[in-house]
This record gives sequence, C-alpha cells and structure tokens, in this order.
Amino acid sequence: MLRISKLTDYGTVVLACLAACPAQRLTATEVAERTRLGLATVSKLLKSFHRAGLLTSARGARGGYQLARPAAAISAAAIIDAIEGPVAITECSGAHSTCAHEVSCSTGGAWQRINGAIRRSLDEISLAQLSGQEAVAIWRPHLSPAVPPAAIPRGPGRL
Repeated sequence: MLRISKLTDYGTVVLACLAACPAQRLTATEVAERTRLGLATVSKLLKSFHRAGLLTSARGARGGYQLARPAAAISAAAIIDAIEGPVAITECSGAHSTCAHEVSCSTGGAWQRINGAIRRSLDEISLAQLSGQEAVAIWRPHLSPAVPPAAIPRGPGRL
C-alpha cells in the first residue's frame, strides 16, 4: 500500500499551521499548542523542514519559525522529501538503485514511469492547497465533458 508516514502527515499539519500566519514567527511550543501535537514531534519536524529549506528560523525573544517561501510555492513532494526522502515506490525507481535484478528486470521501466507520475502529481499540489488556502482542482470524469476513448490517439506501446 502506498501511504505517507504518520510523521509526514503531522509535518503537513505543522506546515499548515505556519501557513495560516505567514508573516508571524511561531515557536515550537506555539506550533505544538495550536496543532495539539507533542512538542518533541513538532521540534523534530521543524528541524527537518528547516534543514530542507522550507522554513526559516530566528533565535531570541522574538524567535521562532516561519515558511521560507509562500505556501503556494511549497509542494507536497518537497514536504515528503524533507521527512521521508525522495519518493521511490520500488528500489529501481529511486535515484540510487541497488537492485541486483535491474539489468534483467522487465517491470522496472513501468514502475519508473509510475513513480514519475506520482512525483509529478505531488509536485502539482501545494501546501496552500493542502492547508485549504487554495482550491484543489478535482477531475471527476462523470462530471467532465468526456472525450470518447476511441477518439484519443494512441501511439505504439501506449495503453
């Protein structure tokens, strides 16, 4: 099953909290209180996001964390990358494959295409959309004007 970790899910909640007040710095304690997540978890996430360049931080009495760029410019892929590393649904779909069967495997190319499609989809969804600040376009085939399947040109090797 393809599923993000609970930590990444919590990370999205933390970033959504910061996106709700982009001009304000929040401390780890304030974020933990607003999100009702444990302080240790919030601190770990904030540090990971800061290392990934998604957050800026300042020390001192007026210190805290805030988004490094607008929520619309932070993708779901960047959030996942910061916590879990790059999306790779199979060993061979990652940047540094160590699969001994990759040379003779007949399914690797298809899995890499699937991984690329997932990555592109994650790149298209922003933190602003995840946090409800912007609408997410949802394609519903039963509500969209449909192009009959026979009318869609198919090249060689395309399903």
